Amino acid sequence: QVQLVESGGGLVQAGGSLRLSCAASGTSFGIKAMGWYRQAPGKQRELVAVIASVSTTTYADSVKGRFTISRDNAKKTVYLQMNSLKPEDTAVYYCNAQIAILGDYWGKGTLVTVSS
Repeated sequence: QVQLVESGGGLVQAGGSLRLSCAASGTSFGIKAMGWYRQAPGKQRELVAVIASVSTTTYADSVKGRFTISRDNAKKTVYLQMNSLKPEDTAVYYCNAQIAILGDYWGKGTLVTVSS
């Protein structure tokens, strides 16, 4: 029913940039918040950035000044612009959406690999 489809992951050299996208489909209910989380091998999943319905944003300290989250409410899509990438940014990135009435949904993840 509800699907979150991520795109934009890949391999990039340190200092490079990537832009992740996540589009929600299958629901007519409003999305309260959308965000990006990541999980590196052997580590727990952590919040990267989140954006609320009124476009207030929160970032992890490790990505402040380098990553920018934004959303297009008409397209039900959230973006993550990642600049000045570091090898420690390597992880599977997951899209999250909090949908009114229905609850919390996750994408399947997209792999970002940053080489040194």
